[in-house]
Amino acid sequence: MKTIVLASQKGGAGKTTLAAHLAVAAEKAGDGPCVLIDTDPQASLAAWWNVREEELPSFAPATLKELPGKLEALAKAGFVYAFIDTPPAITESIRTVVAQADFVIIPTRPSPHDLRAVGRTVELAADVGRPFAFAVTQAKSNSRLTVQAMAALSEHGVVAGAIVHDRVDYAASMIDGRTVLETGPRGRSAGEVIELWAFVKSRFIDSKKARNQKGTQNG
Repeated sequence: MKTIVLASQKGGAGKTTLAAHLAVAAEKAGDGPCVLIDTDPQASLAAWWNVREEELPSFAPATLKELPGKLEALAKAGFVYAFIDTPPAITESIRTVVAQADFVIIPTRPSPHDLRAVGRTVELAADVGRPFAFAVTQAKSNSRLTVQAMAALSEHGVVAGAIVHDRVDYAASMIDGRTVLETGPRGRSAGEVIELWAFVKSRFIDSKKARNQKGTQNG
């Protein structure tokens, strides 16, 4: 099972929205079964899932202390991907969660305050040796600031080409436990989420190829 952690020091960057949307995108792409885990005390992801009518993705409650054992049990149960939401502050508790990740997604709004805050999240992922990528969220259409933000972020690591724009339908879909993939499957927002999931999935494929090539060279 691959574990994907959504982490960012800044609140409001879209961690919960991305966790829910990516899990649904993975299910719809046939890449499941997927499971969601909420480690944020605000429990927004859990609240979203509790009003959701669809059974998938699944949800698994877990305390920080239980997390390693819970992930092991979920892997044995046959889940392919686990998506973990985290609180908006860099603490030792988040370090514990990130240490369990196979891949870390750092949602970042294209604003000066958000760009200044990414450093600590990057350091956290680097400290525990976890690969990460930035996902630009809440971007304005045709904004030069978005382009500048992606350029700035690229100096710190990989940036997903799929940009999540600032649209009302993201928040509206979350109200009743759905995503834009269900409320507007042919819309631009759904297309962004599908593209972002394809990017995340490709990071695992590329990583596997790199390991195989290394093994062949060593052999």
